[in-house]
Amino acid sequence: MYRLKNYLLVIAIAAFGLSCQQKKVTEEEQKKPNVLFIAVDDLRPMLGSYGNPNIKTPNMDKLAAGGTLFERAYCNVPVCGASRASLLTGLHPTRSRFLDYNTWAQNDAPGITTLPAHFKNNGYYTASLGKIFHFPEDMAKESWSEKPWRAKFQYAGGKVSMARNYLLESNRALQARPGKRGPSYEMADVQDNAYFDGQMAKKAIEKLKTFSKKDTSFFLAIGFLKPHLPFNAPKKYWDLYPEGSISLADNSYWPKDAPREDWYGTGELRKYHGVPSEGPIPDSLATKLVRGYHASVSYVDALIGDVITALKETGLDKNTIVVLWGDHGYLLGEHKLWCKHMTFNKALQVPLIIHSPKHNTGQRAKGLVEYIDLYPTLCDLTGLDKPNHLVGSSLVPMLEDPNSKGKPHVFSRYLNLEAIKTDRYLYTEWVDSLGNIENRMLYDHQNDPDENINISERKEYAEKVKELSKELATSNAKLNKSE
Repeated sequence: MYRLKNYLLVIAIAAFGLSCQQKKVTEEEQKKPNVLFIAVDDLRPMLGSYGNPNIKTPNMDKLAAGGTLFERAYCNVPVCGASRASLLTGLHPTRSRFLDYNTWAQNDAPGITTLPAHFKNNGYYTASLGKIFHFPEDMAKESWSEKPWRAKFQYAGGKVSMARNYLLESNRALQARPGKRGPSYEMADVQDNAYFDGQMAKKAIEKLKTFSKKDTSFFLAIGFLKPHLPFNAPKKYWDLYPEGSISLADNSYWPKDAPREDWYGTGELRKYHGVPSEGPIPDSLATKLVRGYHASVSYVDALIGDVITALKETGLDKNTIVVLWGDHGYLLGEHKLWCKHMTFNKALQVPLIIHSPKHNTGQRAKGLVEYIDLYPTLCDLTGLDKPNHLVGSSLVPMLEDPNSKGKPHVFSRYLNLEAIKTDRYLYTEWVDSLGNIENRMLYDHQNDPDENINISERKEYAEKVKELSKELATSNAKLNKSE
């Protein structure tokens, strides 16, 4: 009898232990997925995973191999402030909303629940490191559980602005001139954490370690600054790209028959020391700029690798959705242009990678998608209800079947330029304050992927122009009515 009682006691203890273990597993399964939301400023889709053999981005490529890469993702505005406001509110830009870099979401979309605010309202701990909204104060109280954090840099003589972070004394002196910026690039022989983005990665790793010790689901947004101008990166990343290995754009000319060549003047780049205030960018400088852009991309890639490694070491990767996105595309001398602020494909197309633990790895989605689709996608992936104001489409069907069709068309705009991208064509209209069409461009990406010939005025494309113009007008009418 004594042995029987002991035997029953052992069984009871084992059953209790198993019950506790099952309860723990059940609680873990019920915990909402975390979100690691990684933004990269001015990153165009020239990663190795996007088919560029000349760029060294092993960490972003590895992330793509472990998730879903969207081959044809488009921003809705080719400038940082407006693009971020549009993405983070889930709203399209219009002729009076989300216009330029100086956009504040709280002014252009008052009362709208932002993406991080929606997660915060649903029990998530939300944190912002670096550049997420263009201005850290924008929608801050509503969106974040703590004050947004950005790196500070000081040196003898005072602070330098967040976007520059020059380390060399000569470059600091140039920047210190009233109303002037320093050089457009810097190659300092320093460690990764000497620049702002290195400090950002370090802070993000600390955050992940803290989150790993808590039960609350988190939405952690990390906004890396590079490869935004100036192209400042540690020397070891410049060394990855010997100067003789750099090739310049082979279409550094305005497209044939395209209107308004005088409309765009590469103004952002021309604010930097040593860049001509007008006229073409000399090949010698262009080579340094392209090399600096490459170096900056590889620098950020290494930092993203550090963050992803920390995510795995803490065990958080098993229940964390990772989204990597660039806020818009970028021109590196194509059509004689630099930076963004235009509706050419190079300025609109963006890298987008989503790693979802519940979906297959190594997927490539070929359908058209746009940034307003991210908000509803993350709602679906985490089981949150979608706010009524959202106008995008969830990308979850494409995560489940990357061969499923995307959208028939996506929309982008910048100031008075309105663009529509279809499977084959990219069409842009210049409109005046009354909505009258002043000029237009049409490019056939099947026959002219680099957009070297504007075919909008050719008779054989008249019906296509009419069709796309009507689609733009219909879209604008809906947007203006919904504002």
